Amino acid sequence: MVESYFPIEKLLEKLETLTTVKSVVLDAEEKQIHNHRLSDWLGKLKDACYDAEDVLDEFEVENLRRQVMKQRSIGRKFRNFFGSSNPIAFRFRMGHQIKKIRERFDEIAKLRGEFNLIERLDDHQRVVHKEREPTHSFVLSSDIIGRDKDREKIIELLMQTSDGESETVSVVPIVGLGGLGKTGLAKLVYNDQRVEEHFELKIWICVSEDFDEKQLMTKIIKSITGQNQGDLDTDQLQRTLRDRLNSKRYLLVMDDVWNEDPEAWRKLKSLLLGGANGSKILVTTRSRKVASIMGTRGGTTGYNLQGLPFEDCLSLFMKCAFKEERDKHPNLVKIGEEIVKKCGGIPLAVRTLGSLLYDSTDEHDWEYVRDNEIWKLEQKANDILPVLRFSYDQLPPRLKQCVAYCCIFPKDFEFSSYALVQFWMAHGLLQSHNKNEELEDIGMRYVKELLSRSFFQDLTIGMLGMETFSFKMRDLMHDLAQQVAKDEFLVVNSDCQSIPKSVRHLSFATANASRNDFSSLLSDLGRFLRVLDLNGSAIEVCPRKMGNLKHMRRLDLAGNSKIKKLPKSICELQSLQTLNLEGCLELEELPKDIRMSKIVIVAGGYA
Repeated sequence: MVESYFPIEKLLEKLETLTTVKSVVLDAEEKQIHNHRLSDWLGKLKDACYDAEDVLDEFEVENLRRQVMKQRSIGRKFRNFFGSSNPIAFRFRMGHQIKKIRERFDEIAKLRGEFNLIERLDDHQRVVHKEREPTHSFVLSSDIIGRDKDREKIIELLMQTSDGESETVSVVPIVGLGGLGKTGLAKLVYNDQRVEEHFELKIWICVSEDFDEKQLMTKIIKSITGQNQGDLDTDQLQRTLRDRLNSKRYLLVMDDVWNEDPEAWRKLKSLLLGGANGSKILVTTRSRKVASIMGTRGGTTGYNLQGLPFEDCLSLFMKCAFKEERDKHPNLVKIGEEIVKKCGGIPLAVRTLGSLLYDSTDEHDWEYVRDNEIWKLEQKANDILPVLRFSYDQLPPRLKQCVAYCCIFPKDFEFSSYALVQFWMAHGLLQSHNKNEELEDIGMRYVKELLSRSFFQDLTIGMLGMETFSFKMRDLMHDLAQQVAKDEFLVVNSDCQSIPKSVRHLSFATANASRNDFSSLLSDLGRFLRVLDLNGSAIEVCPRKMGNLKHMRRLDLAGNSKIKKLPKSICELQSLQTLNLEGCLELEELPKDIRMSKIVIVAGGYA
């Protein structure tokens, strides 16, 4: 329990005045897409709330320190009177910080009046969504409508021999706007029986923005062998890759490629030429430039995927929106047709809005979607689909945070339902208003609701049915989560040069310790960091300055098998709640004082 200090009472009074600001946050979140100043206002509000939480942390830590000091000698206390731990000096310093935070809250509340925001209840939703139980239909090929002709044309390209070409492998890019279903089409092709029989080896990797040679080699080898060999050096990876591809006719799918550097592609391609004649690389990308750089078939810019025909879009929409026969609701069908026309043949937009309206028979819900201002927004080539942002805005506040936190994981990451629920729990995102309801049950309900809203895909049912299952987040939904989280989250990749001080959740999960500046990046961690994820980053020594991260809640060191010791400074992390050491096989011992703390240490499972 934090002791009563005059300054903190003033801060708590100011936090109570924020209830009037909180009442308009939902309206502000929806309207910020049209107003950059409003978006900045929300960012300032979030930063101020984080800083207020940091102040409360410091009072908690000071309270713990005072309890320890009571057990020490009076002489030691006398010396500390003149030091930085003097309670009077502490109160003076904190009083100054609280004064600044109060002034910021006053300014934020004053600016609220400029945006004509409407007060709304936390549980208010424009569209009442009814959750459907996820089924195997999420992963069946029959779930992909209207792409049979496209599948046949691409398979024809893959089956063509490379006679007359100077290289053993040729590239077939699929290019098109985000949400058209490039990945789904590639999966249809990849799993086709004819493709299965034609190629000796099939490989699937998700590339995304980070076109790092070592990372890509590691992904390809893992797809072939099922083993993560990221701890090998570049030369060892190159030899392993060549050995695996040697004289085999293979199909490599490179999903979601963004790299527009011809030299980076040339270097990687040189490692892929050892396969047998007729090997193919199937690429999905939103960029025509990427397709032009990678395409090899007569200088082709790739297979240009077009939007779905209206009839196919309408069939998909009705499949997602109606639980019962649609003939019973002719008015809704008519409104649905108008909504589908506005989707422009983009299947993800159709699926998302159909899922949003699932089992709703209220015409006002349907009309609200049809007449919404999202249709006035221009759709840019590499932008988030306005429809996806609209779907996010319709989420209850409790689910919005859960979606945003998913951006800390890399694209194409395979979530376990149990692990994701535990992750949300560790970050305090799950709250129960019913004493009889466990947090795990609440988290599982959240996962199923996001599945039913098409935020997740590729559902795989476990042996225990829907009690345990795995899934992935859609690429565009991941982009949306990153946009919503903005500067709060950062996933370090091979191009990252520095870590902004505003970052609260930092992940090195897709980086690797072979970077020359890896240690310096770790030493530059912001003191306001809440979560540090070093899972599988192949580090051998933890940062010595770890003790400076006094607001740290979660530290994930899982999968770093070469770590032998933890710095004693970890014991100074008074706010740390979870320390994940799963897979730290060479760890010799824990710091002695850590056993006396309230930290949950995970050694054999995810938390």
